[in-house]
Amino acid sequence: MMRTRPLKVALLGCGVVGSEVARIMTTHADDLAARIGAPVELAGVAVRRPDKVREGIPAELITTDATALVKRGDLDVVVEVIGGIEPARTLITTAFEHGASVVSANKALLAQDGAALHAAAEEQGKDLYYEAAVAGAIPLIRPLRESLAGDKVNRVLGIVNGTTNFILDKMDSTGAGYQEALDEATALGYAEADPTADVEGFDAAAKAAILAGIAFHTRVRLDDVYREGMTEVTAADFASAKEMGCTIKLLAICERAEDGASVTARVHPAMIPLSHPLASVRGAYNAVFVESDASGQLMFYGPGAGGSPTASAVLGDLVAVCRNRLSGTTGPGESAYAALPVSPMGEVVTRYHISLDVADKPGVLAQVATVFAEHGVSIDTVRQQGKDGEASLVVVTHRASDAALNGTVEALRKLDTVRGVASIMRVEGE
Repeated sequence: MMRTRPLKVALLGCGVVGSEVARIMTTHADDLAARIGAPVELAGVAVRRPDKVREGIPAELITTDATALVKRGDLDVVVEVIGGIEPARTLITTAFEHGASVVSANKALLAQDGAALHAAAEEQGKDLYYEAAVAGAIPLIRPLRESLAGDKVNRVLGIVNGTTNFILDKMDSTGAGYQEALDEATALGYAEADPTADVEGFDAAAKAAILAGIAFHTRVRLDDVYREGMTEVTAADFASAKEMGCTIKLLAICERAEDGASVTARVHPAMIPLSHPLASVRGAYNAVFVESDASGQLMFYGPGAGGSPTASAVLGDLVAVCRNRLSGTTGPGESAYAALPVSPMGEVVTRYHISLDVADKPGVLAQVATVFAEHGVSIDTVRQQGKDGEASLVVVTHRASDAALNGTVEALRKLDTVRGVASIMRVEGE
């Protein structure tokens, strides 16, 4: 039997995502009520600009006093889609204190203060759901947190930022340079006026912290994630990747060490074989590849941003939280029992592609190979092309630690025959 008294929901933020959440709540009200077991009522919407026309939202629901809204005491759920650290953090904890569960899409806040927010939710016996914080509409957090709860996840490898994937895909498919591809992404609305958070990897790093924490039952904060942007990737890098049967993606990589004693989380550009499922992810789409003991390899694919996709994830959480409210229960909270240490980037082991500008004369290759050997880095393949006394030397290594590779590169720079290090890129997905 359906309960007639509605569950009251407050919305913090009414931008691209928030307005779509409000629209779906209104247009799909009957379906949502049937799925939840009770009607859902939009009880208030907190905004910064009250004079802006918001179609479908009654003017009496609009307020600029978000604090007063979350303190009402009669709310069942608060949906936070304003982003940023403050006032979002204070508003969420205040919502818990005044009886509401929370659905959030705030990746930056969760990556920085997820543990404290989970603790606040647990203290008040409330839910904190955030499927929309990572990879938009793609169901990812709930499968990791619930469907794979009985499995052991060893690796999460993913494209979690649509802007950077669009840019790199355009560079790969058309031969465009970075700035040309960025300009097109901006014109099409895929890139913000200030794309720093995307192209420098900050957005992906926040998502990596959240994914690593859930996958490995360990608290991983944003500061634990190694981050490297993609602004230095060139058309020449793509040409080298194609010669190796690879393409280049900005990847979020979360790994459990082979001995299981630690984890790593990192974001950086990497060459990935064309045979890998992530290599075929085009445009502004996202995809995440999960490797675990029992289920093996799983891939989650779909639109990773935008009003409708993100709102879809928010509404999925809203339905789950409302069901919990009706049954008087809460869903899974933070699982950090493993408490594994997060290893620094220097201990990460992977393959490397190094392009060197060298003098075109006898003995150069032997000198370079000696430096690699002295630092314990094994060479897989070497390719050399020379003309007019100058040459390009491309070295692909076997797996080596980041620290060993850095030491090798520093030693190479000291050789008189090495004119410069044109590029260094990791090779993943093999």
